[in-house]
Amino acid sequence: MVSGRKLVAAKAPGDTRDGNLWRRAVTGKVFIALSGGVDSSTTAALLIEAGLACEGVFIITSDQNRHAEKDAEEVAKRLGIRLHVLDLRGEFERILDYFCGEYKRGRTPNPCVLCNRWIKFGRLWDFARENGAEFLATGHYARLVKQNGQVGLYEAADDTKDQSYALSMIDKNVLPHLILPMGDYLKKQTREMATKFGLGTESKAESQEICFIPDENYASVLEQRCPDVVRKGKIVDSSGKLLGEHNGIHKFTIGQRRGLRVAMGRPYYVVKIDAESNTVILGPKEELMHKQLWATDVNWLMPQTLPFHAKVKIRYNDKGASAKVTPQDKGVLVEFDEPNRAITPGQLAAFYVEEGDDARLVGGGWIDGAAD
Repeated sequence: MVSGRKLVAAKAPGDTRDGNLWRRAVTGKVFIALSGGVDSSTTAALLIEAGLACEGVFIITSDQNRHAEKDAEEVAKRLGIRLHVLDLRGEFERILDYFCGEYKRGRTPNPCVLCNRWIKFGRLWDFARENGAEFLATGHYARLVKQNGQVGLYEAADDTKDQSYALSMIDKNVLPHLILPMGDYLKKQTREMATKFGLGTESKAESQEICFIPDENYASVLEQRCPDVVRKGKIVDSSGKLLGEHNGIHKFTIGQRRGLRVAMGRPYYVVKIDAESNTVILGPKEELMHKQLWATDVNWLMPQTLPFHAKVKIRYNDKGASAKVTPQDKGVLVEFDEPNRAITPGQLAAFYVEEGDDARLVGGGWIDGAAD
């Protein structure tokens, strides 16, 4: 158990705030999403060390993640806390349906973003409240800061591990009930803390990007779940010239260069996918560059009605680009200061406003495509 063991971890360089809300005084019960990995186990250890009343929850989302249940049980045993096991495979079918549906539409889905909204910070939070919890803690690398009576979501201190982008679509009403300790630390520090706490998770490898895709073979999962995606079609250039043939648009995404099976004498990329005609359109790099995008189904964590300047990320691990964001009735128009590469329908555009040295996530929307 961690109780009684003291460990003071240094803040990451450049983190001048004393506001990440995990350091606040918490008197109610905290449920911790335990995956069995280093981030969630260290989160639990820190909160237990702080004297909080903690219980763990392991969620089953698919058959592929069942193997991690034993790891979560071992972590809970070492920490001396109760572990709940919540089987959400039924609810997760909604994510799988979305995943297949987006590929059928010629779009590239982002299931992790919807899983965070519907499952981790949706159904799991409901379960936590039903069992008397006032707070939900996870191992996500992002920070929560309270300013002017409002809780805001910010990028993590470790910009190489920041996961705020994937939290863009969660319900803003959940924010005051979240605890995200990892936002203050570098990944290296997390592993060092796991070692000092004796968690046995410090050497665990990073989890795969999509939990329900074995061996990262998403095409195989798609073809098994919705075999009608396997359909021959044309590969053409932007003028309509036939370049080759494909076996399904689900194997392509905007910006893709490898696996195109065409020789053009210079690099060509996927610049468009037309699901209606089952056609993949290729073009040179310059055809990937656009200055505008249109996004819909916007989720505001901080209400915005007037145009504002922001750093906009259009994919996970994107460093972001400066742009003007104009909210409109059915979405937002994003106008980049400089042309941006590979704007991909189905991915998320996340909007950040600068606050000193920090970046606050104010919302996100699903990209419908380049607007110019």
